[in-house]
Amino acid sequence: MRTLAQAIDMHGIDVDEHLDRDATVPIGAGLQRQGDVIVVPTRMARTVREAKTPVPRTGVAVVRGENGGNTHLLLAADGQVFYDPGAPRAGELDLGVLAVADGATAYLAHPEHGYAGIAPGSYVLRRQREQADVIRVVAD
Repeated sequence: MRTLAQAIDMHGIDVDEHLDRDATVPIGAGLQRQGDVIVVPTRMARTVREAKTPVPRTGVAVVRGENGGNTHLLLAADGQVFYDPGAPRAGELDLGVLAVADGATAYLAHPEHGYAGIAPGSYVLRRQREQADVIRVVAD
């Protein structure tokens, strides 16, 4: 496992100053979350397709920062990592599918959240959506 400082040096994606550069970046194989991105092992997902497109050295933006927000960037380390984005549809929360080969590690990098490591396996990346409380008015 790498420290946050080592991950930053390896990929060149810096994070906010308040994050501890000496902290070890965990590498998970189960359900995990980074901000509004959820990493779901395919064994827990309803629909599954195989990822076939290699993640380039520069990474892939899984969620682009909008209105001053920051991008969640998918990065490959120590081997082959594949990601195929889903075709965006109204109301669809699946962002795409991810495959991390044996011996490889994928990272999600985000300036405010740091790095999250993803172990070998197959995953679906999903967006988490906040829903406001709804007030319902019922007519007599």
